[in-house]
Amino acid sequence: MEFTWISITASICMALAAGLLFFYAVKKDWFRDIEDLKYQVFWSDLEDLVNKKPPGSTNGTESKKKQ
Repeated sequence: MEFTWISITASICMALAAGLLFFYAVKKDWFRDIEDLKYQVFWSDLEDLVNKKPPGSTNGTESKKKQ
C-alpha cells in the first residue's frame, strides 16, 4: 500500500510540474510561431530525402578505380 501512495504522489508532482512548465512556456511566448518551425522541419526533411543517394549508388570514382 505504501508504494501505491508513493506512485500517486509522484504522479501528482509530475502533473503539476508539466502544468507549470506549460504555463511558463505560454507566458514566455514560446508557442508564438509554431507553424514556421513546422515548415522548417518539414522542408529540411524533404531536402534530406532528395539529396539522399540510393544504396549501392556511387559517384563514379569507384568505377574509375576498377578500370
